[in-house]
Amino acid sequence: MQKYGQHFLIDKNIITQIVDASLLLRADNMVEIGPGKGALTRELIARGLKKFTVVEIDQEMVSFLRAHLPGQAGVTIIQQNFLTFDLTNLPAVPTEFVSNLPYIDAAEILDKVLAWPYFQTAVFMFQKEHAQKIRAKAGDDFYGPLSIFSQLRARVNLICKAGRSAFAPPPKVESAVLAFEKITPPAVPWKRLHDVVMAAFLHRRKTLLNALVLSGYDKEKISAALTSLHWPFTIRPEQLSPQDYVRLVTLL
Repeated sequence: MQKYGQHFLIDKNIITQIVDASLLLRADNMVEIGPGKGALTRELIARGLKKFTVVEIDQEMVSFLRAHLPGQAGVTIIQQNFLTFDLTNLPAVPTEFVSNLPYIDAAEILDKVLAWPYFQTAVFMFQKEHAQKIRAKAGDDFYGPLSIFSQLRARVNLICKAGRSAFAPPPKVESAVLAFEKITPPAVPWKRLHDVVMAAFLHRRKTLLNALVLSGYDKEKISAALTSLHWPFTIRPEQLSPQDYVRLVTLL
């Protein structure tokens, strides 16, 4: 049962809060990622949700779900790693995602979901530190690329926290549930924005100017952009808000 290092959610109160948030943020379509034994799946069905999709990597869990989920709910079960799953196989309608995310792939899964054009809302469980990084503001200890890339594409709210005892077997870390609601993405090429942010934080102990120069960006162009934005040359990567990075990329 532990081939993929699963920690199955068993706390009924946490399950209820996740489903409450999911139903509150309802989109036209629902996808559950990594349902495992179906704790969230069964609660969604019990609350009246039908004809949604679950994507599960583990054949053993897929067999378990097919044997135990109510047949009349019309749940489509897909056995595949969500990271390799082609989202164009889903209906081209506003979609909500829900999951007790696998800790090891959480950041990659979140990025894939937020990047999909039909993403509308999501309710995800994360390792506590990941959740702190996603919600961190400029200047916070946990602030970095994950904060910026998440907040530029979604409004993020904390739903609840979950201790180790909420899972079987209990993980070594605590967790938190976050809700995401799509916002209008920035009007700059995403790859260019991504590259600038990653370059800045690659040398986060340096000034922004020096960090970008070390990553190969033209010093004169960066200096001109900083001057135009009225930012001091001593400003550091962690001092810029997500929107500040958009303004910087627009000038570069």
